[in-house]
Amino acid sequence: MISYAMFSRTGGRERNEDSVLMCEQGFGAAFALADGLGGHGKGDAASSIVTDQAIRIFKKTGNDPDYLSHAFQSAQGRLMQKKEAMGIREEMKSTMVLLQVTGEYARWAHIGDSRLYYFKDFHIIDRTKDHSVPQMLVNAGQITENEIRRHADRNKLLRVLGTPWENSSYDVSEPVALSECQAFLLCTDGFWELIREKEMEKTLKQSRSVAQWLEKMEKIVLKRGAGSDMDNYSAICVYVDKR
Repeated sequence: MISYAMFSRTGGRERNEDSVLMCEQGFGAAFALADGLGGHGKGDAASSIVTDQAIRIFKKTGNDPDYLSHAFQSAQGRLMQKKEAMGIREEMKSTMVLLQVTGEYARWAHIGDSRLYYFKDFHIIDRTKDHSVPQMLVNAGQITENEIRRHADRNKLLRVLGTPWENSSYDVSEPVALSECQAFLLCTDGFWELIREKEMEKTLKQSRSVAQWLEKMEKIVLKRGAGSDMDNYSAICVYVDKR
């Protein structure tokens, strides 16, 4: 049983360069979230192109075990083609995170610093690791996880869609068998930078529905971001309960 809620907000910016999409098909579903880079209309175009392409592939392949790889490869190809047609080199890039839920398992993939958090029994079990300079410093033991949020180089990404790849630059998780009391949060950096992991867990435990969970978290994001030039912020919350 799958239930979900999602939104994409402009924050304090003139344009919303984030994009969220989902599709249910048969006994499965796919959720796509992206944060475009480039400004002047190119970031929102990039995020829209890659999420749209990811969902197009899901509609064609459904619960194919290789869906996530196909989706990322196709999204990268489509975005690079669009850039070439427009004569764009450096601009028009995007992060992306995808969640695939079948009748038996959930699996996810990502590139950039848009994140997926996996919860079981109201606790975070796993999260994607950012492809960013601060995450690299965390991996090297030079800063802590919490310091990512305030780091001067937090927007410097090492891997994105829309730049040439020598190898596949996205990461794919192992499948997670479906069971009781599972939840997933997909979100852009404009969202996760303004809410702590303990607050995600607390609001999840306090909520009676996936929509209420998302609403409670948004209140925290808005309160913490008040008075600042808030970035676009987007999130998708998914409950999965197999009984």
